Amino acid sequence: MDWNVDDQGPADLHDAQLSGVNLSHADLSGVNLRGANLSGVNLSGAQLWSADLSSADLSGANLSGAQLCSADVSGANLTGALMNSETGCPGGGYGPCAF
Repeated sequence: MDWNVDDQGPADLHDAQLSGVNLSHADLSGVNLRGANLSGVNLSGAQLWSADLSSADLSGANLSGAQLCSADVSGANLTGALMNSETGCPGGGYGPCAF
């Protein structure tokens, strides 16, 4: 699943209510998810490069293997979010984002 709109750039899903949705392995690179309700969402293996997750509710989300290089997670609620050694950037680290 690719959330980039042809010739218009990434989708704008700010403040979206996506609680419990299965977005595993989705390409959400650059997508605006600022303030979105992503509680309990399955984002395992998702591509979130440069995504705006600022102030998003990611409580209880599955972020196992999610690629978050240059993602903005400032102010995001990560309480109970599931992460593993594959979460972050290929080769380790998180780029500019920090947890």
